[in-house]
Amino acid sequence: MLGVNHLGMTVPDMDEATKFFKEAFGAKIAYDGLTLADEPREGETVERQLGIPQGGKIVRQRMIVIGTGPGIELFEIKAEPQRQPVGLSDYGINHLSISVSEIEPALEQAVKAGATALSEIHGNSRYEDTPGNASVYVTAPWGGLIELQCIPNGYYYSTSSETKVWIPPKKE
Repeated sequence: MLGVNHLGMTVPDMDEATKFFKEAFGAKIAYDGLTLADEPREGETVERQLGIPQGGKIVRQRMIVIGTGPGIELFEIKAEPQRQPVGLSDYGINHLSISVSEIEPALEQAVKAGATALSEIHGNSRYEDTPGNASVYVTAPWGGLIELQCIPNGYYYSTSSETKVWIPPKKE
């Protein structure tokens, strides 16, 4: 195993989601795997291979990148039923965490782009709670959960840790 390549996220509107990720987090488009000019991906094989509901179709697919690390593959899918995004207590991948160097301006930028902060900025959990750390969860305009996390002094590790967590390189 080499590492995480990307996370997938279904959004209600590709243009609005892309605009949000660019304005909020400086995302860049790597490529469009499927555009409105292409035939939608649909049918029995697609339903079976990707687990989308019968009659559903993928109309747009885009890979974006925020800084360094795994990409985010955005999907715009037309299907019934479509449910609200999962929350932290729901099973499955439930949030995207974005490493930031300064939490206050990152939160301001996300809110200005349309995010809603769920609380005030707060400390992280035990192994992430090094000096200068901070965290805050926001919801994207379509309801997806995003964590802004600042851990400028790295993580704590116990003697039972099997590895260390990947940290984005610091900007120069």
